Amino acid sequence: MKKLLALLLASAMVVSFAACGNDGAGNSADNSDTKDAVETEAAKPGDSASATTDDSDLAYIQDKGTLVVGITDFEPMDYRGDNDEWIGFDADMATAFAKSLGVDVEFVEIVWDDKIMELDGKTIDCVWNGMTLTDEVTSAMDCSDAYCKNAQIVVVPADVADQYQTKESLSGLNFAVETGSAGEDAAESLSLNFTPVETQATALMEVAAGTSDAAIIDSLMAAAMVGEGTSYDNLTYTVELTSEEYGVGFRKGSDLVEKLNQFFTDSYADGSIKTTAEKYGVQAALIEQ
Repeated sequence: MKKLLALLLASAMVVSFAACGNDGAGNSADNSDTKDAVETEAAKPGDSASATTDDSDLAYIQDKGTLVVGITDFEPMDYRGDNDEWIGFDADMATAFAKSLGVDVEFVEIVWDDKIMELDGKTIDCVWNGMTLTDEVTSAMDCSDAYCKNAQIVVVPADVADQYQTKESLSGLNFAVETGSAGEDAAESLSLNFTPVETQATALMEVAAGTSDAAIIDSLMAAAMVGEGTSYDNLTYTVELTSEEYGVGFRKGSDLVEKLNQFFTDSYADGSIKTTAEKYGVQAALIEQ
């Protein structure tokens, strides 16, 4: 009799556990209710303020209210005006772009060779500084459409310019080039002797001081800073080494690229980009959008 009661009691307990703890598909009914509640709570919009900004550069810069632009001292694209503010074709266009997004602009002077690290580390939001669209750049950043044509060009003292009119004549010179720049790439590709310096402006100073024989810089900069009526009227430019195009660089996957491309298209259509280019003498380099 005792054995029969024990068996009946054990059977009742098994049935009770099955009813309370299993929904027939191997899932706990009580835990399922709790899980559904947790999932519903987690799905509520607005619970994580960072979810959108982590995925969207546009949301990120609008949330902080500032577009941080990485630049160097590079006339006529980015340089300091009389009131020590950053001006130039790129600086003015970056300011207008930031305004179109409803944010302020902030310019941060960077070491050009560190531009990718600065961008990925979010100390800057874009690189907008007459940046040549090289393979290195386009593989490390998402870039805008090209907006200006450029070339790498040789700058020498005017009194010896007639001696350096071909690529072949350059082999004995010592060049100053901006580190990490297209000018450095050009010097390496031609096996020229060169010393890397911090900026293109520094490269010009080296030639003017006689500590370097020549420099390789962007043609747009050379047109603005070298020759009669400029700060370097004793220098001139001679051989064009490369032809290239400028673009603006953003982080990989950035939704700001599409916004900037549309901004360029609109600015070309309404004439504002041409007006800005004429202000700084770079209108001949503009690429139609």
